[in-house]
Amino acid sequence: MPEEVFDVVNDHDEVIGHRARSEVHRLGLKHRAAHVLVFNSHGEVFLQKRSMKKDREPGVWDSSTSGHVDRGEEYDACAVRELGEEIGLHLKISPDRLFKLSASPDTDQEHVWVYRCEAEGPFELDREEIETGAWFAADAVTKWMQERPQEFAGAFRIIWKRIASESAELIK
Repeated sequence: MPEEVFDVVNDHDEVIGHRARSEVHRLGLKHRAAHVLVFNSHGEVFLQKRSMKKDREPGVWDSSTSGHVDRGEEYDACAVRELGEEIGLHLKISPDRLFKLSASPDTDQEHVWVYRCEAEGPFELDREEIETGAWFAADAVTKWMQERPQEFAGAFRIIWKRIASESAELIK
């Protein structure tokens, strides 16, 4: 299978070129990603534990789905694609946009749009991408992250801290 190709972007998230995934990561180039948080009717969030086969941050807990925006793809399309590929949730429209993070070392040089949707599961997990997944109460995630932040992906730590501190209505 050919290697993925990403848009390389500048500080303003404007496309300035295209490179293979391995080059983007090796060179620390800015690129794009989408993260989706899936909540159920009880207000719990579904989190995935990344597969140990992942080349970036293996074995840590992360957003319900997350993934790179492919070359020429829009953030919204990526969010929908990742939901389908990673957990088998097929949406006809993109989930709600919450906020955007600028590329930084903490996001692995990714500009990240964060989305939210509601679903009850059960989900069909892509075992190449995800070791396991589970529903968690929002306050339990916050406490867990305070006690053992190393168990979470870097970008997800930023996302969750922002949600927990700014927007209680986003997690209900």
